[in-house]
Amino acid sequence: METLKTSVAYLLPLLLLLTAFLGTSVGAGAGGDYDLSEFNRSSFPPGFFFGAASAAYQYEGAAAIDGKGPSIWDTYTHKYPEKITDRSNGDVALDMYHRYKDDIKLMKSLRLDAFRMSISWPRILPTGKLNNGKGINQKGIDYYRNFFLELKANGIVPYVTLFHWDVPQALEDEYKGFLSPNILNDFKDFADVCFHHFGDLVKNWMTLNEPLSFANAGYDGGFVGHHAPGRCSKDCPEGNSATEPYIVAHHLLLAHAKVVKLYKQKYQAVQKGKIGIVLVSHWFEPRNRTDPQDIKAARRVIDFIFGWFIHPLVYGSYPKTMIDIVGSRLPKFTPDQVKLLIGSFDFLGVNYYTGNYASNVRSQNGILSNTNDKMANLSTTDINGVSIGKPTGVKIFFSFPQGLRELLLYIKKNYKNPTIIITESGIGDQLGTSVEESTNDPQRIDFYNTHLNAVREAIAKGVNVKGFFAWTFMDCFEWAAGYTLRFGLVYTNYNDNLKRIPKRSALWVRKGLAKK
Repeated sequence: METLKTSVAYLLPLLLLLTAFLGTSVGAGAGGDYDLSEFNRSSFPPGFFFGAASAAYQYEGAAAIDGKGPSIWDTYTHKYPEKITDRSNGDVALDMYHRYKDDIKLMKSLRLDAFRMSISWPRILPTGKLNNGKGINQKGIDYYRNFFLELKANGIVPYVTLFHWDVPQALEDEYKGFLSPNILNDFKDFADVCFHHFGDLVKNWMTLNEPLSFANAGYDGGFVGHHAPGRCSKDCPEGNSATEPYIVAHHLLLAHAKVVKLYKQKYQAVQKGKIGIVLVSHWFEPRNRTDPQDIKAARRVIDFIFGWFIHPLVYGSYPKTMIDIVGSRLPKFTPDQVKLLIGSFDFLGVNYYTGNYASNVRSQNGILSNTNDKMANLSTTDINGVSIGKPTGVKIFFSFPQGLRELLLYIKKNYKNPTIIITESGIGDQLGTSVEESTNDPQRIDFYNTHLNAVREAIAKGVNVKGFFAWTFMDCFEWAAGYTLRFGLVYTNYNDNLKRIPKRSALWVRKGLAKK
C-alpha cells in the first residue's frame, strides 16, 4: 500500500492542472478553439458512455512477481530487443499493478464512465492451463477482484477483454499457441475461471482484441510490423506467412465462439452480462475513384482486414474475395463450427485509427503471404501531395474522421446493424522535448472532437453505437514502438517515477463530460 505522502505527491500535479484549467476558457491555450456544445452528454443518445482503454501487458508491469507466468510478449521483448524501437519491454510498464487505486481516482476525476482493460492470461494461469483447478494463481485472482471492486467504488464500469495478445509462453512452448487447435480448450478453461471469479463484478466481456493484428503482425509482419511470437517467412527465425496467419485466425475465431457458447450456457442468465469481440479496421478509399479496379481493391482490402473476422460471425463463412484468392490455404469451417460462429456476439467492438488509399495490384508477384494476398497497394496516403487526412505522430496514421463514419455505415449495411462500441480510437505523438510540450496537445482534442462528431453522424443515420473508448488512458508501451509513441489522455513521465499528468485533451474531456 502506498503511503499518504506518496498519494498526495501523485495527485498534486492533477489538482494544480485542474485548478488552472477550470479558470481558463477552452481556447488555444487550453488545447484548441472548440465549442463544448459539440461534445457533451446531451449531444449523444441517453446511455451513451465515454471511457478510456488499456491492455494488461502495456499497463500492469509486475511481469514476474506474485506468481505470474511469462507470456509470449515477455519472451519476445527480451529475446529480440532489436525488434522494439527503443529496445524496451513491459517488465515495469506503467506499474499499474501497484498503482491502480490512484489511477482509478484519476479516471474518476476525469469523469470517465468506463474503463476497458484486459486480464493477463498467465497472471491467472501461469502455465496457461487449469490443471483441474490446480493451475490457478490466487494472487492473480485477488488482484483483479480488488481492481474491479475499486472501479465499482468509484462508479466506473469495467469492460474486460480476455485475450489481448499475451499467450502464456508455456503454451507456445508446448504446442505453438494459436497455431494448434489444442489452444481452444485451454482458452475456454481460462475464460471459465474469469467468468466464475469475476462475473459478479464484470458485466461486459470481450473475448479477443484485434485478432487481425495478432494473426498478421505476429505471423506475417506486413500490416503493422513484427509482433510476438515473431513468426514469418521473411526476417524471422521460423514461420510461413502464406499459411500461418490464416491458421491462427481460424483458431482465434473458434476459440471466441467456444467461449461465447460457454458464457451463454453457463453464466449469462445468472450474471446478466453481455459478451462481444473487438475487431479493427482502417477505412480504405480507392486511389483513383473513377477506376473500377481501384474501387474493387478498396473493398477487397476491407474484406481481408475486417470481413476476415466479422463475416464468419454473421454469415458463417469467410468473404468470397478471400476464398477466391487464398484458396486451399484458407481453412474451412465444419457445419457444426458454422452454427457455433453465427451470431456469437452480443455487441461488436470496433477499433479505428486512420484511412488509407488503395490501388489495385494485378498479382501477388509470386510471394504468397496474407499481406500480398490483398493484391492492393496501401502505401499511398496522398494524391498530388494532398494527404488523406491530417498527419499524426504515427507515420502511417492520418486523422480521417469521415473514415470512421463510413466504416460504421458499412457495418450497418453489410452486417445486420449490430450493437457497436468504439473500443479504441486515438492519436499518437512522438516523444516531446518537455512535459509542457507533451501535455499541450490540441491535435488530440481535434482528433476526438472530429471523430466523436463522425460517430454522431453515423448514429443519426441509424448505426447502433453505444459508447466510445479513447486509446489510451495513459501513455504506455506501444508494442513494437516501445515507449516512443504517446497515445494517452494522461502524460506518463518515464523520467520521474512514472508520474501521471493529465494532458489538455484529458481536461477537455473532463469538462465536456461535466456538461449534461
